[in-house]
Amino acid sequence: MFLTGGPGADALGNIAELTEAGLNRDRDLVVLSQRGTFSSQRPLLCPEIDQFYADRVHLRYDAPSTGDRYARAAARCHERLTAEGIDPAAYDTSENAADVADLRKALGIREWNVLSHSYGTQLALTYMRVFPEGVRSVTVDGVVPPSEATPGWTWSSMRESFDNIVGACAAQPSCRRRYPDTGATFLRMVDRLEARPVTTHVTVPQVGRVEVVLDGGALLNWMVRASHAPADFPLAVDELAHGHPERIAEQWAAAWLPGSQGMFAHGFSLSVWCSEWVPFETPEQQLAKGRQAFPELPRSVLAQAPQLPFLRQACGNWHVPTAPGSVREVTRSSIPTLAISGSFDAQTGAQWGRFVARTLPRSTVVTLAGVAHGTFDTPCGSKVITSFYDDPDHPDTSCVSSVKPVPFTIGGEGAAGS
Repeated sequence: MFLTGGPGADALGNIAELTEAGLNRDRDLVVLSQRGTFSSQRPLLCPEIDQFYADRVHLRYDAPSTGDRYARAAARCHERLTAEGIDPAAYDTSENAADVADLRKALGIREWNVLSHSYGTQLALTYMRVFPEGVRSVTVDGVVPPSEATPGWTWSSMRESFDNIVGACAAQPSCRRRYPDTGATFLRMVDRLEARPVTTHVTVPQVGRVEVVLDGGALLNWMVRASHAPADFPLAVDELAHGHPERIAEQWAAAWLPGSQGMFAHGFSLSVWCSEWVPFETPEQQLAKGRQAFPELPRSVLAQAPQLPFLRQACGNWHVPTAPGSVREVTRSSIPTLAISGSFDAQTGAQWGRFVARTLPRSTVVTLAGVAHGTFDTPCGSKVITSFYDDPDHPDTSCVSSVKPVPFTIGGEGAAGS
């Protein structure tokens, strides 16, 4: 049983990855399009927010005016959905968990293994806590603990990934020699771009020539994308410091253009975040987590949580009630659980796999060096997961020690295109 992330992604889009990774080689694979996602009966799609993200590459990431545009896009989507008779408050993790429990019974499956990724882990941890019947094992890949998830929670993962990527460069002699100050340079450039944003033009496949504005917030959040293809991280930062922002601008723009317009359910994301995450953290607490993670950065950057800028403003226009406090309960269970993470994961840091394992006595914790958000489609990750299905208390983790970060790209002296 596969539960995907987002919240708001359509799990049917993961079928090729799952099957190519061999996760169904000797088992049936059940994939559920969660309520509100693209292939469900009433998807909470928001073309208004798709358009906002496309426009944002031309805007200052951290500017209040950018936040206002996001909030207005959320308001327009909410108005349209409610006019269509959709109640955004009916879409949340508790309802999702009940759907999963009902599906197992409807399919007549006595017992199944649950594989979850990203937000899907929040759903899986809720499901195994509330509906443990028929759950043989649970794999949480890229962990979102229901008890901890808030906008400010994302800062810790960003810092963990940053430290591990910088540390991996320092551990590779050629990278250490060529880029001895990658971490300090990156933080200095976040500060510099926040004070003086850079505007450049790049070519994006399927789109053409695009204007891109890079400020400190955009650069910080570019790192999320860069964690998935980290080989160029030191080179790109060095180029930027030498006046060549094109590589980073191309990657930043390509992350949002053309993207998954029309397929990602932004409305479902907001229904979860605005009821289960945002109300359980004050703006002051969120800012404090930013300062703890990156005390070097300016307040305007720290004011916006990584991946979730201006979320509070958007939630002000989404109008869903605060979820009951029970959604934040820690999952305590004797169901065998595999908590598997990547050390470069800037979205759900590896520390959170260790965190949830504390209250799961039959858990195995695995961290794959140099892997970003999502391990299930990596050779070692899929091997560990399938061995866990075969023997949930004794998975084969022998490949883990051989997984290493990829060699970093070594370029010329700050020259673009090196």
